[in-house]
Amino acid sequence: MPRDVTQQLNDDELYQNFLSGDTDSYDQLMIRYGDSLTKYLYGYLKSWEDAEDMMIEAFARIMAKAPQIADGAFKAYLYKTGRNLSIRFHERMLHLKSFSMDGLEEEALDSLLSQASEESSDTSPEEEELSEEERKRILITCLDQIEPKLREALWLIYAEDLSYAQAAAVMGVNTKRIDHLLTRGKRVMKNELKKEGITDAYE
Repeated sequence: MPRDVTQQLNDDELYQNFLSGDTDSYDQLMIRYGDSLTKYLYGYLKSWEDAEDMMIEAFARIMAKAPQIADGAFKAYLYKTGRNLSIRFHERMLHLKSFSMDGLEEEALDSLLSQASEESSDTSPEEEELSEEERKRILITCLDQIEPKLREALWLIYAEDLSYAQAAAVMGVNTKRIDHLLTRGKRVMKNELKKEGITDAYE
């Protein structure tokens, strides 16, 4: 199948094509999600090399087992597979503890930054003077201060654009728990951002 046509297919169509023997469709899924999954796994592994290895391993596991995946659930299944592999990878050395933002590319925070800004109703003159880079720096500082599970839930929903159900599948919890984590996460983040002089977030 020509690449330009393949790129127009959604995840379900690409995966079904793969199950039917079209390996090019699976390659397209790797192109679509390889980089973003690697960045997510780096939040656990703190090594780009290990994160990339676990990304490749996650795709390889799914490719080898060819499981039946519900419609609309491929990305969540992929991230869950990568997450489980990463946790087991360092479990024996007690190196892996929780999801962290340290070292993640700042541009990957754009969605989180936009979410905080879009939900605001008013911005003070002082806050308007803050550059986007300064707001990103403040966001990173504040994310470092909140609980890892709250941080991970915010990341999956706003940076990875997963649905509540997909994020729940990745983290191994129910959707009610995701809603609770997001509510708490935004409340805690709002308080942390206020300490840094940003008072318009999550209004």
